[in-house]
Amino acid sequence: MLPALVLVPFLGALLTPLLVRHLRWNPAPVAAGVVGFALLMLLSQAGGVFDDRTLIEQWPWAPRLGLNAAFRLDGLGLLFGLLILVIGLLVVLYARYYLTAEDAGARFYAFLLIFMGAMLGLVLSENLLQLAMFWELTSLSSFLLIGYWKHQPEARRGARLALVITGGGGLAMLAAVLLIGHIVGSFELFDVFASGRRIANHPLYIPLLVLLLIGVFTKSAQFPFHFWLPSAMAAPTPVSAYLHSATMVKAGIFILARLYPVLGATEPWFYLVGITGLITLLMGAYHALWQHDLKGLLAYSTISHLGLITLLLGLGTPLAEVAAVFHIINHAVFKASLFMAAGIIDHEAGTRDMRRLNGLFKYMPYTAVLAMVAAGAMAGVPLLNGFLSKEMFFGEAVEALDIGPARFLLPLTAVLAGVGSVAYSLRFIHDVFFNGEPVDLPRTPHEPPKWMKFPVELLVALCLAVGIVPAWVIGPLLDVAARAVLQAPLPDYTLAAWHGFSIPLLMSALALGGGVVVYAFREPLFRFHDRVVPDISARRAAEGVIRAAYAIAATLNRGVENGSLQRYTAILVASAVVVGTVGFAGGALTGSRPLSLPDLPTITICAILVIGATATAVVHRQRLLAVIALGSVGLMVALLFVRFSGPDLAMTQLLVEFVTIVLVLLALFFLPPSGPRESGGVRRGLDLGLATLAGAGAAGLTWALLTRPFDSVSAFYLAESLPGGGGANVVNVILVDFRGFDTLGEISVLGIAAVGIVAMMDRLALAVPAADSEGRRWSDERHPVMLAVVSRVILPFALVVSLYLLLRGHNAPGGGFIAGLVTATAVILQYIANGSSWVRARMPTEWLGLIGGGVIVATMTGIASWAYRRPFLTTWFDHLHWPVVGDFEVASALVFDLGVYLAVVGTVLLILARLGRLNEPPDPGLEIRTAGGGG
Repeated sequence: MLPALVLVPFLGALLTPLLVRHLRWNPAPVAAGVVGFALLMLLSQAGGVFDDRTLIEQWPWAPRLGLNAAFRLDGLGLLFGLLILVIGLLVVLYARYYLTAEDAGARFYAFLLIFMGAMLGLVLSENLLQLAMFWELTSLSSFLLIGYWKHQPEARRGARLALVITGGGGLAMLAAVLLIGHIVGSFELFDVFASGRRIANHPLYIPLLVLLLIGVFTKSAQFPFHFWLPSAMAAPTPVSAYLHSATMVKAGIFILARLYPVLGATEPWFYLVGITGLITLLMGAYHALWQHDLKGLLAYSTISHLGLITLLLGLGTPLAEVAAVFHIINHAVFKASLFMAAGIIDHEAGTRDMRRLNGLFKYMPYTAVLAMVAAGAMAGVPLLNGFLSKEMFFGEAVEALDIGPARFLLPLTAVLAGVGSVAYSLRFIHDVFFNGEPVDLPRTPHEPPKWMKFPVELLVALCLAVGIVPAWVIGPLLDVAARAVLQAPLPDYTLAAWHGFSIPLLMSALALGGGVVVYAFREPLFRFHDRVVPDISARRAAEGVIRAAYAIAATLNRGVENGSLQRYTAILVASAVVVGTVGFAGGALTGSRPLSLPDLPTITICAILVIGATATAVVHRQRLLAVIALGSVGLMVALLFVRFSGPDLAMTQLLVEFVTIVLVLLALFFLPPSGPRESGGVRRGLDLGLATLAGAGAAGLTWALLTRPFDSVSAFYLAESLPGGGGANVVNVILVDFRGFDTLGEISVLGIAAVGIVAMMDRLALAVPAADSEGRRWSDERHPVMLAVVSRVILPFALVVSLYLLLRGHNAPGGGFIAGLVTATAVILQYIANGSSWVRARMPTEWLGLIGGGVIVATMTGIASWAYRRPFLTTWFDHLHWPVVGDFEVASALVFDLGVYLAVVGTVLLILARLGRLNEPPDPGLEIRTAGGGG
């Protein structure tokens, strides 16, 4: 259930654009349906969590590497899952009315669903490596959302800055995860929680903690990495409401809460987490007061509240952790409603500048009331949810009186932060809805559509409900979430709107009164701030660093990448020669193992191989001769494979050689017969010397290897191929079983290359030569009749042979790659004999879809093993007795091989078809020039 829950938004991201494009559906209801379905799936599992059960679903992926597909649903995961999906559903509804017809809604909702799936994967991950993967995916998908209005330079800058900061922090997070795995011996949270004492006492605890906190602080906009968050306000308001209330910025907070039982409650934790949270709390509140942009004020207030949560988590007391979880909930509710209200104001008034947004109460009274209630919750006004969690914060500040240097600092700063929160909340209310009349608004403001207000109404109702009857509304969820954070029984606490007269209540009153006073004297404070405080911008500094990095990279790039293939090859070869020489410096080149003398056939083949390679280099400017010489090299390599009992490799080499020659000749059709002379005698001498050194180095390395004893892995494959992989053909078993990961990656690369080919050659116009190099015009008979007839007869036989090679590949020379090359060769012959148009008219030629189908088939073969609780790509085989046929082996590797077959056929024929079309008569509306010469 949990993997399906995470997968649903990703599938929705694929489904939404398809339904919009082909069925003309409105994307908002489709996205809402996807989110609603995921929410129902989560709620169906919530009963077990409230019964204090932790649901863990795990599928082995690469157990020896500690990487498993594992998901965990406990109280903390349920809390964040509900925040992600409930607020996500409201954002989808809100965006339906916020976005315009020009905003490409299908793309927006696809990006939003991808981000939602990444967040769900993050909060529901049981495996830390998997968690790190989803962590990076949140950075990438948030980059797409923040920069969604890519026509705006500010959006592009904000997205780039967010990606650089959070992506860099993600690398530190990954390093921390690897250290945890090194210390614990496992990446599963179940094992990590059981090893808290071992981690805290390990010498690597401090480096681990620092690396983890870099990742956390960058993602959750903690000082000194806070500056990316206000820049991200260039995103559409639905994105801001979602990313900066319940999801993106809460990801780091989630990691702090999730790993608190392992890393928390230590002195380094208190100082690093607590002090950083304290600085962020005060800094965010201070900067929020001076903002003139409505979303800028909310952005800095978000930073301040995130600092408050971080400070609570850093205090390390059980009740502080409960207060942190409580404020996570409250902040998500009132901040989402405030961002949506700000978006309504911007949408209806046409500006977010609070110096112009005055007196909107009489134009938008209903929206004003909603926004004022949400702002009151942010300020900590009694009978609203924010008041309760802030009162718990004040209580913990008082209880921390005996904690070292925080003796007097913490209660004082808590009150100061409360004063700032009240002051900027008052500014939000008074400057926008009162304070005179609007100033030059682009549009006359009015109330938004009913359903655009509905998400704000629901969230504001929650602010009131939690503030008045918290135990009924939020008590059970808070209990299970806090227990999951502590991994221990909860401390005694009560949720009520009134706890009697106490020091926390006095601190709340001081914060409310102080905030009113600060706002009342705002004008002299503004003047003082503008006159005294220097204009220092962390964002400008960070962007300067990024620009400097770009400049350095460009300088290095210009020095290395000058368009000369010779220079690239020279640098690569010279580096390899230097490294190899250093590696053997001071050691003997020849080892103790005796060499066996080669026989005459081997010497003959190698001699021809050397001659062919030399000829290729000598005649490389004569392109056709170079291709012929290179073909002889390929043929000799195939004969060497035959000589050393590698029939699979020999067959593959021959077929690859044939296909490559055909494709190269097609490309040569558009090139002159001779290449230009690109270097003089001195450069050629240097190239010859470097090539000689490289050859000598390769020969020396080979000699050193062959004269030394070594343990080969081949014995393992030979011994385990039949009993472990169910196949007698060791080469094929290695490809589809032992190293199936490699093969899956290779065919995925084929698919990526195919997409690149389509992009590069789409509507490409080249000069088609009208004659050969000697001026003779091409024959009008483009496709000889005899060749056409023979090719049509050969095709069915070749397909039968291809099928035979595919089916027998597990136990005899053959397999998906070889069978794919045979099929591709047979179809290539049809292209050569009959032309592209003839082939397209008689067989499906959607080769890109064939490649994608092959990759999907191979991947699903691996995923199917999860159904039997086996690692990804585990092979199943058995021997069945069939009537007439007799004993017959059935293996899942055959299905994987089928995926390889489809990918190979699709890739080869896609390249051929794209090159072949360049020589066709021009389509209407596509101009292809003709030119004499060439060859």
